[in-house]
Amino acid sequence: MAHRALVWWLMWGALGCTQASQGAAPVLPGIDVLLRDSSALVTGRRVGLLTNQTGVDRSGTADLDRLLARGVQVTAIFSPEHGFRGMLDQEGIGDTVEGRTGIAIYSLYGAVREPSSEMLQSVDVLVIDLQDIGSRTYTYISTALLAMKAARAHGRAVVVLDRPNPIGGTHVQGPVLDSAFATFVGMLPVALRHGMTFGELARMGNDVLGLGADLTVVPVVGWSRDRWFDATGLPWVRPSPNMPSLESAMHYPGMVLFEGTNLSVGRGTPIAFQVIGAPWLDGAGVVEAVGDQAGVVLFDTTITPQDPTDGKYAGARIGAVGLRVSVRERYDPTTTAVALLAAIRNWHPDSLTFGSTFDRLAGTDGVRRGLERGLAAEAIVGGWRADLAAFQQWRKRYLLYPE
Repeated sequence: MAHRALVWWLMWGALGCTQASQGAAPVLPGIDVLLRDSSALVTGRRVGLLTNQTGVDRSGTADLDRLLARGVQVTAIFSPEHGFRGMLDQEGIGDTVEGRTGIAIYSLYGAVREPSSEMLQSVDVLVIDLQDIGSRTYTYISTALLAMKAARAHGRAVVVLDRPNPIGGTHVQGPVLDSAFATFVGMLPVALRHGMTFGELARMGNDVLGLGADLTVVPVVGWSRDRWFDATGLPWVRPSPNMPSLESAMHYPGMVLFEGTNLSVGRGTPIAFQVIGAPWLDGAGVVEAVGDQAGVVLFDTTITPQDPTDGKYAGARIGAVGLRVSVRERYDPTTTAVALLAAIRNWHPDSLTFGSTFDRLAGTDGVRRGLERGLAAEAIVGGWRADLAAFQQWRKRYLLYPE
């Protein structure tokens, strides 16, 4: 309990100073704050580290190196989707060993999704540090929640090292997950763009899923909810192989829906999630049909996916619609995605198809059913507004940083 009090004092004191200085203070991710002010959480304890390539300090040094240099005893490493180095884009990743230290790396993205008692045998406290992308449809928080569940079952404490939401913490957009569509890709009843940090999601999950983990969140210092990633001074590390830039991240909460269709989202190109395309797509016609969208420019283009991990249109030059954010504060990628889907269905009524994953990505079957009925985009978006407004109020109880 003393540790929690220390962390809360540090967080609110630092945020107050930051607001007073109008954002002049540097942004420090949880790993920096832990080692600067709260090292008692790990000192003298055997640490299991759930992280990947995004677990770095402000200078870009890996958590593992920082902890070992401080003399912290790291006894096990756990990795999420894409592996410890974040380079694998495949189903099923096996266990391995960290080459420099010989520490076992247990994969939590394969046959095993949560740590077993054997994996936790040498662990006193589980430290989690993963960069979320700001969208419900991302597996890292699911991995963390399952790890928290296992930690609780085996009497291990959990420390989450928080990080900024890269697309800001003020915008909350899109449909809220219907629990009937909860999967590993989206476990929490949050909006498609939730406007929360990883630590805030962990607090929510610990409560609403009844995990009961002994959880401490080490906050980010110097971050405010209106601060996007490119205003933090932190190094951009690809959270996953197909998330090359902040531009892609800004589109992702909406364009991810196209993963559940027969259109490409640009996997196998340098601009994944900044385009959607298919051999039959009339990009110019669709752009004209969609019309102006707030905060984003749509344009006709072509792409040629090379070895795309989704297997869509490898090596083919295909028509596409490109997206470029023009005014990020006005842009809602979820409504733009629905506008594009509605226009494509009208323009190509016999070409657009929905796969079995679409409803799970949307978190509801309402979007697909509305599109299949030929509803206008505005009517479909209107169908989720009441739930979204309720979620915006309900999420406040889990927020760590003032709105």
